[in-house]
Amino acid sequence: MKQLIVNADDFGLHENINLGIIEGHAKGCITSTTIMLGAPAFEQAADLAAAHPQLGVGIHLTLVGGHPVANPEYIKSLVDNEGMFCDSYPLFLKKICLGDIRLDDVWRELSAQVNKAVAAGIQITHLDSHQHMHVVPGILEVVLGIAKEFKIRAMRIPAEPVLFRGGFKAGVGRIIGRSGLTMLSSLARAKARKNGLVVPDRFYGMLAGGSMDERLLLNIIGSLPDGITEVMVHPGLDDTALNNTFTWGYHWQQELNAVISSQVIGRLEQENIKLISFAAMNKGG
Repeated sequence: MKQLIVNADDFGLHENINLGIIEGHAKGCITSTTIMLGAPAFEQAADLAAAHPQLGVGIHLTLVGGHPVANPEYIKSLVDNEGMFCDSYPLFLKKICLGDIRLDDVWRELSAQVNKAVAAGIQITHLDSHQHMHVVPGILEVVLGIAKEFKIRAMRIPAEPVLFRGGFKAGVGRIIGRSGLTMLSSLARAKARKNGLVVPDRFYGMLAGGSMDERLLLNIIGSLPDGITEVMVHPGLDDTALNNTFTWGYHWQQELNAVISSQVIGRLEQENIKLISFAAMNKGG
């Protein structure tokens, strides 16, 4: 059987992202999302999640960009003088390599994020992370401990096949970055399963991250084998407003159009692909 999780990242980051995710769930194939606990539109996201109980909600663990949830005084190795996270994941990775990140600080911050979700009444389906930091050695072990403590049974493994292109023309830098992430994720998959977590069999959406469109999504759907696959998307409303806030060059509205496309929905039905969320994995299918 072919089963597909379509997960929208960055729930809570911006009101237009929140509304795009909900539209993609209500009108399209989004089955799952991951919420950012320290993000400015978290409260709206939590309210929307409560109003749409069929949407699976996981935690988008965040150690890069934005505000922490824990008191900055207690996580000093993770924040700057203004109490903010590192702006970029390369800087964060450099700090890890230099031994400047204390893993007990990581534990305190990630625990605070999950506790905030629990307090908001969110039924947590799984864990993933902003910029995929949860598969980085050292951070991974903390995340596995968090999953055990909070009885979270599922996790994203962003191991997109290294030879996969799907019709997307990616630059050399993104291809190299994807290859490195896939290598780390493959190691993380084995550790996650050893620790009793369930993970999808496959993952897509890294190479085309921020640029998914109908054609690319149809190419992925058309090549799905049996098993459980996760596709990562980043939908939103009003590219102009979002690009005035974020400098990533994402195509949020394009991604939303892809997940609500009648051709995509029709192809899913034609291929007899069952849409699920991570909650179904927690129940064993």
